[in-house]
Amino acid sequence: MKLQGIFIPIAVPFDHNGDLYPVKIQHNIEKWNRTGVSGYVVCGSESALLSSAEKIRMWQMAMQYAAPEKLPIAATGAPSVHETVELTCEASKMGYKAVFLTHFNAFYVRSVADRAPVPVLSDVDVAHPNVFRLPVATDLAAAFAGGATAAIAEVANAIPYTAISIWEAHRTREQDAAADWQNRMARAVELTRGNPAALKHAMDLNGYYGGPPRLPMVGLTPDAKREIEAAFDGLKG
Repeated sequence: MKLQGIFIPIAVPFDHNGDLYPVKIQHNIEKWNRTGVSGYVVCGSESALLSSAEKIRMWQMAMQYAAPEKLPIAATGAPSVHETVELTCEASKMGYKAVFLTHFNAFYVRSVADRAPVPVLSDVDVAHPNVFRLPVATDLAAAFAGGATAAIAEVANAIPYTAISIWEAHRTREQDAAADWQNRMARAVELTRGNPAALKHAMDLNGYYGGPPRLPMVGLTPDAKREIEAAFDGLKG
C-alpha cells in the first residue's frame, strides 16, 4: 500500500448534549475535501469515547462525504482483538481499504492483521505482511526528513493548509521551508496535542466545527482560549 501526504484523524463533532452531530461532520469533511490532504482516519484519537455503534455511524458518514480521491481509513481499535477484528470486518464491508490501530503493542497488531480482510496501518513498527507503517507525527518536518512518506497530523483538523505546506516543502526538497512552517506551528501543536477541547476551539477559529468536547472531557477556561487564539493566529486553516 502506497501512502503519501497528510492524513487528518477526524475530531468527532458532538452537539451540546454530547451526541454525534451529523450536519457538522458533513460540513467539516466537505471543507477538508477542498484541501490537499490525502485522506482521513475516522474515529481517531477520540475513539475511546465512542460506542461501537457510534464508530460505525461515523464510518458510514465519512464514506458518504469524503471526496473520491481522499483515502478514508477506519480506526477500529478496541480493547480486545476479537472486537477489533469484528469492527475491521464491518469497515471493510463499507468499502474501507485499510484500518488504523494506535496505542497497541506489536503482538496485538499482528493478531489483528492475521485476521483482517484489509491492510492494517499502525504507528508502531510491526513485521507482518499485512501491516504498514503510518506514523502519528507532531513534528511533521522531522518525520518526513526521517523517511516517512505520509503522516497523521492531529493539528490538521484546524490548519490543514499549514500541515500540507510542510509536506509540499518536503516533496519539493525545500527543507528550510518545511522547518520554518514546523516552527511556526510548534506552539499550536503543543497546546492541542492530546487535548480535544483545545483542538476543537482551534477548529472553531478556522471555519470548521469543533464544538464542545464529550464528557468527561471539559471545556477551556477563558485564558486557555486566548492562548489557543494567539498560537493559531496567522496559521492557514
